[in-house]
Amino acid sequence: MIPEWSANGDLPPGVYFATWRETADRLSFNPWRRRILAGFRRACDELRKAGCRLVYLDGSFVTRKERPGDFDACWDTRNVDEGKLAPVFWDFSRGRAAQKQRFGGELFPAQLPEGATGRAFLDFFQVNKLSGDPKGILAIRLRGSKGK
Repeated sequence: MIPEWSANGDLPPGVYFATWRETADRLSFNPWRRRILAGFRRACDELRKAGCRLVYLDGSFVTRKERPGDFDACWDTRNVDEGKLAPVFWDFSRGRAAQKQRFGGELFPAQLPEGATGRAFLDFFQVNKLSGDPKGILAIRLRGSKGK
């Protein structure tokens, strides 16, 4: 279940498992957000086909912001067959331009360290980059979640 946003617009600290339905009901409350969620869904479908079982959703898309710029996500690399994964998932050049073009957001391997902090993206995403305060993210299971 997705909790209510805190006073600053973030989710309370923690990792919250959500279904596709919960995610869509809560986060796609206008046409702009529905478009962003559709791109995230396309990326998740490709990751799922390569064996990925879990994706974490973050960024301004997980806040109450009316018009977030995009989504930020990281994906669990365990069980992923890299031979079935499109190279765009490993392309971090030019500010991840290819990922933004294809999906409308940015995706990182969850276990990969973020450059400035050295923390794994899964941990990095759980900190508000402006205040340094802990914040929440969503986790979505991909295995068997097609269409749900």
